[in-house]
Amino acid sequence: MDDFQHKNSKPEFRNSEPNKKDDFIFGLRPVLEAIEAGKTIDKIFVQNALQGEIYAELKTALAQYKIRPNYVPVEKLNRFTRKNHQGVVAFISDVPFHRVENIIPELFEEGKVPFILILDRLTDVRNFGAICRTAECVGIHAVVIPEKGGAPINSDAIKTSAGAMYNIKICKEPNLAHTVDFLQQSGISVFSATEKAQKLIYDVDFTEPCAIVMGNEETGISKEVLHHSDEKIKLPIEGKTQSLNVSVACGAILYEAVRQKITKIK
Repeated sequence: MDDFQHKNSKPEFRNSEPNKKDDFIFGLRPVLEAIEAGKTIDKIFVQNALQGEIYAELKTALAQYKIRPNYVPVEKLNRFTRKNHQGVVAFISDVPFHRVENIIPELFEEGKVPFILILDRLTDVRNFGAICRTAECVGIHAVVIPEKGGAPINSDAIKTSAGAMYNIKICKEPNLAHTVDFLQQSGISVFSATEKAQKLIYDVDFTEPCAIVMGNEETGISKEVLHHSDEKIKLPIEGKTQSLNVSVACGAILYEAVRQKITKIK
């Protein structure tokens, strides 16, 4: 959630870890084969201090495919399944992941004005799915999320997005602050939505290449990403309730950007 929300708001239901049985596989050999078959790995959890010949092969495959594992105690793996997981549980995504550094040059080459959405550690699956649905509707070119700390790309998220995730590019990046730097170096302005902002969303120009950042449901946007952003923006809040659901806030901002783009064309 961005900073619009956490003031005087109750925590929302979150599902930051996948829990659908059809979303994950377990066991050293099945996970290794899935990776080598080109399956998209959303998250992978590996038992601390795991060893062995097959794990060595898995570790090599993870490095080759640039998949970052989460090292956890065995108790966490046991919460996913009581079957013989052999110290490895991987969550599969039907949605392919992209890299933002490949997408931006393509957009410029095609003569398009980049319109990017960054979700900083959003954890609620339903919020994530709803935002992706809105993002696809308004013409967002890519949704950028962190490799760790974000909502899982599982069947619940896809269902909530009404299938929009199949039609929009999802980018998983290891460091969002570095991603912001890359976007800025590419000529893209980065606007972070926070109640600490002075400017309203109506006072900035969304018609040029831009990226909009929305934050975690409870803590908002990280200080590092805020520091790297070009502008901080906010929605006007006139009522006594000083908070908005992050999906609602995101929709309002994205459609203000759309309004500006349409007005400029006319």
